[in-house]
Amino acid sequence: MSWAKRARDVFSRLVGREKRRGGVHRAEYDRFLSDQSKFQAAIGYAVRNPDLFVQALLHRSYHQKAHEVSLSNERLEFLGDSVLNLIVGEYLYTQFAAAAEGELTKLRSRLVNRKALATYAHGLRLSEFILMSQSAAQTVGKGMETILADTFEAIVAAIYLDGGYGAAQVFVKRQLVAAMKSGAVMTSDDNYKSMLLEYAQAKGLGVPRYAIVKEEGPDHDRMFTVEVLLNNQPRGSGTGRNKKEAEQAAASHALQDLL
Repeated sequence: MSWAKRARDVFSRLVGREKRRGGVHRAEYDRFLSDQSKFQAAIGYAVRNPDLFVQALLHRSYHQKAHEVSLSNERLEFLGDSVLNLIVGEYLYTQFAAAAEGELTKLRSRLVNRKALATYAHGLRLSEFILMSQSAAQTVGKGMETILADTFEAIVAAIYLDGGYGAAQVFVKRQLVAAMKSGAVMTSDDNYKSMLLEYAQAKGLGVPRYAIVKEEGPDHDRMFTVEVLLNNQPRGSGTGRNKKEAEQAAASHALQDLL
């Protein structure tokens, strides 16, 4: 029996399968199963053991709603943190062959900090699936960022236990690459808005103008899409959890197109 299989068996015994599934009332478990195809599409992974993913989505505040003692996603979050650091470390080691240890450490911290993890979670719309209390669901700012970041780590662990290291690696790398390409997560100190302004002025293109073209999602999970214009011509667009992030992403895309 493989280590992953033994871990799943032990985990299943801890969670229990009769009155509760994954620390969640049967009704909630059934609701997850009914939404499983939507969840799988969101994370790009075919779930084998739903128990693991119900557990990964279970925030500790849900206990208040369930009125019973149950496990939360904190143990999976602990495991996911280690798996995530290994995957990102390996990715950076391979992609940046000439980078020194200090630079690799700096890059990794930018890709796995709370803000970055929350960005990945936003991209997956995890807030639509998290099981939490009503008060927690109304949390905004850093509080919601923490909930989303923790849940993302728990999902990484669930995929690792459910499908192995390779599956977790594919999942994590897909989030990293998408976030870096969109400019939602930056691996350098570059200020793309300043760079675009300098370039535009040097080329006689005027001052970049930023316009919000779309706002979507609830207040605690807002996403902005911003377009940057030069001489009233659209040059790039970007998304972010606030206007500043979206503007930076739009400026990054504009520079890619102009340079």
